[in-house]
Amino acid sequence: MEIVIDDLKGPEVAALLQDHLDSMTLHSPPESIHALDLDKLRKPEITFWSAWENGELLGCGAIKELNPEHAELKSMKTDSRHLRKGVAEKLLIHAIEESKSRGYKRISLETGSMDAFLPARKLYEKHGFVECGPFGDYVLDPYSLFMTKEL
Repeated sequence: MEIVIDDLKGPEVAALLQDHLDSMTLHSPPESIHALDLDKLRKPEITFWSAWENGELLGCGAIKELNPEHAELKSMKTDSRHLRKGVAEKLLIHAIEESKSRGYKRISLETGSMDAFLPARKLYEKHGFVECGPFGDYVLDPYSLFMTKEL
């Protein structure tokens, strides 16, 4: 698997991100969906990666700099054809290592509180994330769960 910084111009990435947004609507009301679309991901404070193997998109993930010491994990998504193959874990490790190399002291995330998000929460817990309160511009929301990891 090769993880690369992505320019968000390819149709495969656009389709995966649309799938990500569509799947959020199955579990959360619109005001509780914090996934970013292509335009919102094309910001200088966001680094977006895609994971590829043999020319096929496996998944994606990003970090957003909140301040010089704090990053937010964003847009973690594995293509449905590649679930349970370790794609998300490799992207998560990549994002954590990149965050450390940039000098961030903490990385945080928002994910869903519903059962559909349990596999993601277990992955984050496995890598040292713990529940926390809202951070950045987030507010308490029954559909959101916030996690953080000291680096």
